[in-house]
Amino acid sequence: MKDLKNTNAPVSTITHNRNEVDASTDNIYEAISIASKRAIQINSEIKKELLEKLEEFATYSDSLEEVFENKEQIEVSKFYEKLPKPHALAIQEWLEDKIYHRNTEKDA
Repeated sequence: MKDLKNTNAPVSTITHNRNEVDASTDNIYEAISIASKRAIQINSEIKKELLEKLEEFATYSDSLEEVFENKEQIEVSKFYEKLPKPHALAIQEWLEDKIYHRNTEKDA
């Protein structure tokens, strides 16, 4: 996964120029479909990465009294909470032409 700290995707919702979004496909629905598929990929990559990092902090005990605050675990969670949403990352990648796509119907 690319470095999430160095992305310039917005953290909050913004409006994009429709002409910029559909520039490479000339079809807004196709562009949104491609970006949404990429957002799903990004979301699963982030989820996998987060679960791997949280697994390091896992304690396998049966006692509920042994629950304690783990500062590192809280910091990891806060980092992922502050990241731009997967759809924002996907749209940013799309606008920067970082998503490879092709129309298989046109290629046939």
